[in-house]
Amino acid sequence: MNLLSLLFQEPLVFLMIVGALVFTLSLHEFFHAWVARLLGDRTAEREGRLTLNPLAHLDPFGFLLILVAGFGYAKPVPYNPYNLKYPVWGPAMIAAAGPGSNLVFGFLFAFLYGIAFPLLGGDNLLIAALWFLGRINFALMLFNLIPLPPLDGSKALLSALAAPKYQAVRFWLETQGPFLLLGVILLDAVLGLGIFSWISFISDWLFRLVS
Repeated sequence: MNLLSLLFQEPLVFLMIVGALVFTLSLHEFFHAWVARLLGDRTAEREGRLTLNPLAHLDPFGFLLILVAGFGYAKPVPYNPYNLKYPVWGPAMIAAAGPGSNLVFGFLFAFLYGIAFPLLGGDNLLIAALWFLGRINFALMLFNLIPLPPLDGSKALLSALAAPKYQAVRFWLETQGPFLLLGVILLDAVLGLGIFSWISFISDWLFRLVS
């Protein structure tokens, strides 16, 4: 979906969507940095990532991809695993902080939507913003739980494969996982296979459950 087309058709809606995306991505990356700091590593803090300022988190090309192609990325939060209190599972805990924050805020926005909708009606821009914020938080959470690098879900899998006997599997996932993920995304986009339709389905179900 090309969101840039909305800029000339529905500029207010476009600005609302961009604002919601920027806010959600910034929250996601901030909580990665915050948990890394809690676990003893200050790398992200020293690099200015322990902030909600979107300029610290957004990757210009990655965000442009979101607007043009419907998928993209923010700057990954750096951390040094050797500084963490829990060297094996610490990376998984840091990774879980991003999707975890999306789950919490997804529920929050869905709850606020359920309260505000009867008062303001469906044509209100605030209602549309709450709907989109709830859905995009749930969607970002679910997408990041896919256990392929560089997504957050891969960190739990890699921690579970920390034993030396799984070294070859870890190496394959770390080196080939990103290409596999990109290949699936491109295949889905070109052929319209609906590989990721489950994300929209579950996001909608979660939103309706709360609201």
